Amino acid sequence: MAYFSIGMALHSEGSYEDVFEQLTDGLSWSSGWSESWVPPSKSAIFQARSRLGFEPVRDLFARVARPLAEAGTPGSWLAGRRLVAIDGTCLDLADTPANADFFGRPASSRGEQSAFPQARMVALAECGTHAILDAETGPCSTSEIELSRELVGRLRPGMLVLADRGFYGFRLWQHAAATGADLLWRVKTNLRPRYLETLPDGSWLATIIPTSGKNRTSTTPLTVRVIDYTIDDGRGNPEEYRLLSTILDPGEASAEDLAAVYAERWEIENTFDELKTHQRGPRSVLRSKSPDLVQQEIWGHLCCHYAIRTLMAGAAAHAGHDPDRISFVAALRIARRSVVQGSFSPS
Repeated sequence: MAYFSIGMALHSEGSYEDVFEQLTDGLSWSSGWSESWVPPSKSAIFQARSRLGFEPVRDLFARVARPLAEAGTPGSWLAGRRLVAIDGTCLDLADTPANADFFGRPASSRGEQSAFPQARMVALAECGTHAILDAETGPCSTSEIELSRELVGRLRPGMLVLADRGFYGFRLWQHAAATGADLLWRVKTNLRPRYLETLPDGSWLATIIPTSGKNRTSTTPLTVRVIDYTIDDGRGNPEEYRLLSTILDPGEASAEDLAAVYAERWEIENTFDELKTHQRGPRSVLRSKSPDLVQQEIWGHLCCHYAIRTLMAGAAAHAGHDPDRISFVAALRIARRSVVQGSFSPS
């Protein structure tokens, strides 16, 4: 049933029976038609999904999701560090009382509730390959920062983690930096680190402490590097950027390098688009009607996306291409056809 959960993500618009037939036709083909399966009823599939729960699919993703970028993969490295980005998104769910009670509904701009319950997901993705490496899910009432606390604890040395200005907080930064991963996070320009010295490339060293709390002044300061720059796109209002980084030595990565590589953070937005618009389908809601099965479906989607991105990374490496230049939509279509031929194996 874990494989079925991945199949539901691959064929998100198909019924239970359609998904089962697609998967078993491929297995029958791969066995030379020596084996066949009688499709169970929709009720039987639902009961089997309920018995499975979401934990095995979540654990499967945690077991298989590993970085895919090789040493020469474009857009994947800076100063020997693997570029990854952290960000959050929301997923529309089936409108059932159980989903609404567990996940909640966001408020609309008019103060009314959204038409659908929503789950929130915060993910860590490899910038060069769009492979999602880790994730946390929860109700939409749970903030991205709260979900990120668990996620950043699993960062690893050798990573350079990019994040937008909505993520910065002293405690989260402190927690993430303690893992040994390097950080490059945008912060609001009104954040005032305490100046220490200006570096040869124009960036400067500073210390940061919590911006609030009764013990803020007694907290041990953390040293960071500050990179200030402006992007003038010709529209009359140049946008100011302030980045904080744990890479303190400009000899390892210059201010210009860090400013340029921060743009790779947008790759996780493209990753979410692949997952939500193309794999799940535009304007679609997840089909599951109970919280456990919603979470199972989300982890199935993450397993499916990772499998497709693994195939794309392998194809790009074989052809000597940038993985960004390969169409996810085309790869998705190939994967759907491959199931029927037994090439999208559960192994």
